[in-house]
Amino acid sequence: MEPQRPLENRIAELEGLVRTLVVRVTELELREPGQAARTEAPTPGATPPRAPVLEPARPEPAGVAEEAPAPALPPRQSVEDLLGGRILAVLGGLAILVGVVFFLLIAVDRGWIGVEARVALAFAGSTLLLAAGLFLYERRGQTDAAVAAVATALAALFASLTYATAVQDVVAAEAGLLVAGVIGVSGAAIAVRWHSQVVAALGLLGALASPVLVDSGTSTLALGFTTVALISTVGVLIWQRWGWLAIGAFVLTAPQLAFWVDDRDDLVLPLLVLALYWCLFVAAAVGFELRVPTSKLRASSASVLLVNAAFTAGVGWVLLDERGSHDAATAWVLALTLEHVLLGAFGFRQRMSAEIAALLVAIGVALSGVTLALALDGPALVVGWSAEAAILTWVAKRTGERRALVFAVVFLALAAVHTLGYEAPPGSLVDGVPDLGQALAAVASVGVAALIMGRLVERPDLELLLLATAAVAFVYAISLGIVDVIQGDQTERSQTAQVVLSAFWASVGLGAIVVGLARDVRELRYGGLVLLGLGVAKLFAYDLAALDELYRVLSFVAVGIVLLAGAYAYQRVRSAERRT
Repeated sequence: MEPQRPLENRIAELEGLVRTLVVRVTELELREPGQAARTEAPTPGATPPRAPVLEPARPEPAGVAEEAPAPALPPRQSVEDLLGGRILAVLGGLAILVGVVFFLLIAVDRGWIGVEARVALAFAGSTLLLAAGLFLYERRGQTDAAVAAVATALAALFASLTYATAVQDVVAAEAGLLVAGVIGVSGAAIAVRWHSQVVAALGLLGALASPVLVDSGTSTLALGFTTVALISTVGVLIWQRWGWLAIGAFVLTAPQLAFWVDDRDDLVLPLLVLALYWCLFVAAAVGFELRVPTSKLRASSASVLLVNAAFTAGVGWVLLDERGSHDAATAWVLALTLEHVLLGAFGFRQRMSAEIAALLVAIGVALSGVTLALALDGPALVVGWSAEAAILTWVAKRTGERRALVFAVVFLALAAVHTLGYEAPPGSLVDGVPDLGQALAAVASVGVAALIMGRLVERPDLELLLLATAAVAFVYAISLGIVDVIQGDQTERSQTAQVVLSAFWASVGLGAIVVGLARDVRELRYGGLVLLGLGVAKLFAYDLAALDELYRVLSFVAVGIVLLAGAYAYQRVRSAERRT
């Protein structure tokens, strides 16, 4: 009697047999069909093949796993297949679509057949083409030709419908809108089912362009067809995650909408349509981001949001302003500002990309600057821009968002440029300002905003630039006050103002140098040197040529005394430093 083997040995042997069976079955499954072993009937008298003996496999070392077989790569499509299949199909579809449009136009010009017959033929041909494409794809598997046929048929149906309703008026408006909805939904369903971007491009974008193709003008019915097609396009874009559709749709629909709005005499309906289109394109961009989350800013979504905001704000403002409602036009831009800011703030709490949410807020901030420019003027506008710059700097510090700081610097620059261009131009240092109070308010608001921003930012280089801007603004404001208060209609008083101004610049520059030496602040010393240099340059470039002899002497003496005092103070500070 054979001694019974230990249980552990028998279990290890069974595990080896199972592992060997798995390996053999895997090899058979991966073997190509032409190489598979064929099962043939045994020849009479032949010895039947012996079954392979399965030997127990040796256990593999721990941590070593068998490599999975590499997946088979799809066959590469040759250039001949691409040209002969897909490109020829697309070109054929385009040719058919253009042929249908030309047929309608030529038939109208030459009066070949009646209007009803032309419409019936156009619908019949487009429907037959659609049925043929569906049959080829679903039953015969001829995908390229079928996709091109269906896409062309969809665009032709929209063109035929627009021609029948908006151009020839042989189909009622209600029935036309119903048929347009059926065509749009059908095209969206086919594009989603087949995952075909060609159907989306030729069908949906062709539908959006159909009013232009048939020259339907700026009728409201044609715009209604475009709106139905746009809604279908946005649905396919979000469902299939085809971001390029939003750009194509905007390029095709925005000009049509602008011409339609310009042709209207009322206000309510154009503004409602503008708001609807804005909502659709925002939904397209944001919906795409929700479907395909990412941490980076996509060019397609960002471009659509930017041009959509600019287009809606601009067209709405022009429409209202031309009707004599300037305040209403400003309110329109303000409403868009609040909508973008609120939508962006809401987006930070949702699944969408933080980049898109930040872009929405940034668009709102930019529109707020435009709103201020439309609603305010003069020093009030400068104060508004300066306050917005300070607020955005605080937001940037709290949130760490650098783009908010960029917008803050832009608004501060706008405030400074407006001040130097209108309220207090540089020529005011010679001729004075028309309104000293407005000039001082504008310059002081820029200086205060720059000072606040300089205290809030964390970058040393930007902090230095902002503080220097604030210092220049304060010195400029005092200089304007000196010139405007001292000078008058008499020539002597005007020249006295220039003498005092030169002495003031030299004194402030010297004081900054001394304080910079005493506190060892290099930036303050450099700023004092610049201002002192400006005072000396003014002395020789302007005072020497423009002032009378007596005032010329006074100016040189005053600046000279300041320079001597500066030299004495500089030596005292340096001597004190050496003793310590």
